[in-house]
Order: sequence, then C-alpha cells, then structure tokens
Amino acid sequence: MDTLAPRQNSSVNGYEWLKRDIIQGHFKPAEKLLMSTLKERYALGVGPLREALSQLVAENLVVAISQRGYRVAPMSLSEMQDIYDARANLEALVLKLAIERGDDAWEAQVLASSHTLAKVMEVNSQEQMLEVWDTRHKTFHSAIAAGCGSRHLLQARAYLFDQAERYRHLWLRRTVFSEEALALKRQEHSELVDAILARNASRACELMQAHLMTPVPIIAEIMRNNAPAASLADSELME
Repeated sequence: MDTLAPRQNSSVNGYEWLKRDIIQGHFKPAEKLLMSTLKERYALGVGPLREALSQLVAENLVVAISQRGYRVAPMSLSEMQDIYDARANLEALVLKLAIERGDDAWEAQVLASSHTLAKVMEVNSQEQMLEVWDTRHKTFHSAIAAGCGSRHLLQARAYLFDQAERYRHLWLRRTVFSEEALALKRQEHSELVDAILARNASRACELMQAHLMTPVPIIAEIMRNNAPAASLADSELME
C-alpha cells in the first residue's frame, strides 16, 4: 500500500487524508480499518488517528464497532436516493433565496465561476481533469448558494454535500472522463446561469433540482454492479 508523505503529526491531517481516501474509494464500504494499516499509510500515531476516526464516525462515514474497532460505513441505494432528494430540495430553496437576495456582486461571482468551470476542457490528463473539474464545479455551486445569505442553510447544505460525496464520486469518475457527459453538464450549467441572471426563480429551481438528480440513475447502476461491496446491511458489520 502506498504511503503518504508525512507532514505535521496531527488529527487534522489524519482526518482530511482518511476522509479523502474513503470518499475516493481507497477504503471500500464496510472494510475494516486496521490501526496498523492507517499508521503505516498516514505516518500518524494512534492518538491522532483515533481522533480522526471519531470525527468521521460523527459524520457517518465510519462505523465504530464495540470492542471490535472501526469499519467504513456501508453504502446503500436507499440512503443515496434519500440524500440526493434532500440535497435537490434544499439546493432549490437556497437558490430561490439567492435570487431574491443576491446583488450584482453575487451575479458577477456566479458568472465568473461558470466561465472558469467551462474552461476545464483545456486540461490534459484524466486525473487532472477529475481534480480540476470537481474543484471548479464545487466553486460554481457554492457561488450560487452564497447569495442566500443564511449561514444555517449553508451549513445544512455543506452537511448534505459531505453525505453525498462518496456516492457522487462514483458518478464523477464516469462523467468527467466522458466528453458526452461533460457536454450535457455544460449545457445544464449554461441554462441554469441564464435563468439565474433573468431572476426567474421558478425556472432556475426546476433546473437545479433536475441537475442535481441527474447522477442518481448512474450511481444506482454502478452500485448494482458492485452490489456485494455497496449494500452490506448493518447486521453484517457486526460479524
């Protein structure tokens, strides 16, 4: 197993590294997280790793088994569908408020992030495409949401985004490497921006909900193809 270059020996680094590896599928759903493996991979001691694991338990990405250590939280179709439905509805509400409350500076930021996202086609390697597109895509949607002006709604949005991240990554790897899929996303983004700039809240919210629900059937297909790893029941975690 490849090890990461050691940096500061802290639970913050351990949390960030482990969360990234779980989201990106390095550690599979329901996989046992052995302390010896984590120590070697992240060059961290038991204390920082336990703090990181405890934080990830609170975020529902890791499951603590009494006297048995830790496992990656399972994934399921029902959870994925519920998370995405909640995200789509909350994002539509946030967008409605942003259109009502956002000023010219907000519009300018939405336009700028949209333009930057559209330029991702100029990057070269697949891995660079994955990283750059994902970062810019998050920035684009965050710029839209920022106009709502509600700290608590934005916190709820961030929580749901984190819950969706493992599922979303399954979709992301397929989408970013497909020019056809990217072209569809660019069209959706363009239509969404047009509706936002026209301050057409009903149209923009309808587009946003459809946009966020697009990955659901793709993710469901991927999960069904990987059913043994993705759909372990909680009872199986106790074995």
